[in-house]
Amino acid sequence: MSSIDTTGAPGLATAAAIPDRQTGGDVRSARSAATPTYAALDLGTNNCRLLIARPSREGFRIVDAFSRIVRLGEGLGQTGRLCDAAIERTLSALAICRNKIENKGVTRFRLIATEACRIAHNGAEFVDRVAGEVGIELEVVDRETEAHLAAAGCASLADPRATGIVLFDIGGGSSEIVWLGPERQGRDDGSMRERVRVWTSMQLGVVTLAEKFGGRDVTPQDFRAMVDFVAGQLAEFAERAANEQRCDRFHLLGTSGTVTTLAGVHLGLQRYERRRIDGLWMSDEEVTDAMNRLRRMTYADRSANGCIGPERADLVLAGCAILEAIREAFPANRIRIADRGLREGILMQLMRADGVWGGGHQTGYLR
Repeated sequence: MSSIDTTGAPGLATAAAIPDRQTGGDVRSARSAATPTYAALDLGTNNCRLLIARPSREGFRIVDAFSRIVRLGEGLGQTGRLCDAAIERTLSALAICRNKIENKGVTRFRLIATEACRIAHNGAEFVDRVAGEVGIELEVVDRETEAHLAAAGCASLADPRATGIVLFDIGGGSSEIVWLGPERQGRDDGSMRERVRVWTSMQLGVVTLAEKFGGRDVTPQDFRAMVDFVAGQLAEFAERAANEQRCDRFHLLGTSGTVTTLAGVHLGLQRYERRRIDGLWMSDEEVTDAMNRLRRMTYADRSANGCIGPERADLVLAGCAILEAIREAFPANRIRIADRGLREGILMQLMRADGVWGGGHQTGYLR
């Protein structure tokens, strides 16, 4: 099936081919729908994630969600290509997303792909195959768009009294780092561009770093080598951000499986609980303690941990190394944990474009 049979919704195979990268361009507005329903899909190097939501007075309410580790970028760093097994896993996950979009009567959506599809020699071929076999067209976004969407999705968690913060999103194949300035009082136009003072997208993430240095059995020397490697990639951004204003409320704001895993370990959770993690503040000492606990775990321990699991047990220490490099470059007394990001940023921008956004300065994320 290659189209959505609902009033006002175009076929999935054409909806992502849009000229306006920020708002969804010429996809028809959901204003006329009695209950507009929105979808945001993020296909990354490691995960395939979907959120379906409807606007509410507080922001939006999630009506369905899907997340699956597909490791689309498996082996990409060595071969430069998406491998057959990864493609098949991803096609299967995308078919589930398509069915959810259709079944929930989605009227407005944006379906994006990031680093793996950006850099793979056969990335365009894969996108064409998704359109032909699954019936959806993926929009391969550039790194700047990815950074701004991630910032839009979780900026509401920043301390409003801070003159500047460092926001980061540790992905599978790339990691976005943003120096975010304060929100201007009395404005809620949804624009991140005036708040994003400096940004970068490092071409490394948990998958690429773990494949380069190893992820199962990580010695202290291996871990330090990863941190130093990331620090080299981060140095240019740190130099550009050196003159940005930093007050005593300066902090880090992180969105990724790495930081949510650290939060789960810190809280001693037997299984992941989003309501306890999203928005959690952790002190610098608590982050160090949780990271040390993770580093002391064996691969089997990490696999058995309810907040990690076997699918990410060989990736989480690479994520910790990226975080450690960020902490060393931008020392802060505290970090806020976000279980939100790029998909939420997409939903907020689509709803704002349609005039149905009611989030104001609220978090905009309700279950």
